[in-house]
Amino acid sequence: MLLGRRTYEIFAATWPYADRSDPAVAAMNAMPKYVASRTLENDGLPWANSTLLGPDLPAEVRRIKGASARETVVLGSGALLASLIEHDLVDEYRLLVFPLLLGSGKRLFAEGEGPHRLTLTSTRATPSGVLISTYRRPEGG
Repeated sequence: MLLGRRTYEIFAATWPYADRSDPAVAAMNAMPKYVASRTLENDGLPWANSTLLGPDLPAEVRRIKGASARETVVLGSGALLASLIEHDLVDEYRLLVFPLLLGSGKRLFAEGEGPHRLTLTSTRATPSGVLISTYRRPEGG
């Protein structure tokens, strides 16, 4: 899991204290967590299996992606995601659309970003009406 500082701090305040008998909680606490931050220090990462990334984020992410056959997931972390998009480090987008109109909010993609061609590889609706769509970059692009 790859997290920005704010998302990491929110998760680290909750997940380590959640019901460890829940398989989802156990999995979340056990997985490696990589934190992109210019203000945190390694000894300031209280959540188990957390590692602070160095200052060259693109190189660090390429190293993580190359070191494991498993996928690297970004949850939340809008500023981090914008940096990953800028450096062409996102292979797949899983977008969740909730049946709720808020009227305002943060943009997922920065003004002036793109265009980027994507291919829809799957979509499904949950019983509660959430649409989950998966998009990938085209092969060779």
